[in-house]
Order: sequence, then structure tokens, then C-alpha cells
Amino acid sequence: MHELGVIVDVVEKIERIAEEQNITEIEAIVLQIGELSSMIPKYMQSLYPAATEGTILEHSRLEIEVIPGNGRCRNCSQIFRLIQEKGVCPSCGEKDFELLSGKEFMIKEILCY
Repeated sequence: MHELGVIVDVVEKIERIAEEQNITEIEAIVLQIGELSSMIPKYMQSLYPAATEGTILEHSRLEIEVIPGNGRCRNCSQIFRLIQEKGVCPSCGEKDFELLSGKEFMIKEILCY
């Protein structure tokens, strides 16, 4: 479960930012996670309390926005949801697509009191 290492890294990065900005309390952080990334949102949520224990984020909450995995068909240019359509263009039936979104993993927001 590599999510633990990733969430610990996120917490450390946010702690550095908070120190640089003289922030003493954080209400929440918002992560954007692509549905095609290797991160599983429910695991991130469940590991968050352990990763934040004893840190400035200890009493904060984690919000996750899932970014859909979208692709554009190289044959007909149709944009479609990759998981929903199992990688097959619903317009022409081709399996050749350009990935547009869904692999992201980023800190979107740090909400302070």
C-alpha cells in the first residue's frame, strides 16, 4: 500500500508550506486524484489520521476531488470517459485514444482557519 508513503509526503510538504507562511492551524487540505492514477481515495482517507498525528494537520480534514479519466479518440475525436467505456470509443468503436485527464495527483488547496 504505497498510499501511506504518499500521504506522509503530502503532510510533510504542507508542514513546510505552513512554516514558510507562518500558518499555525490548518482546517483542511484538498487533493485532486485522477481516477486512473495509482492512488486509491478511500485508502488515502483511512490513512490520513495516522499520517497527520502529532503534526499541524492533526485536527484537519482531508477532502478528495476525483478527476475523471477522459480520452479523445484518435479516429473520430470523440471525448469519452475511459473507465465507463472500457477504453472503447462509444462513437466509432476504436480503442485508440489520447489520454486527456485522470492520472493527476496534486494538492489543490490548503484551507486555514
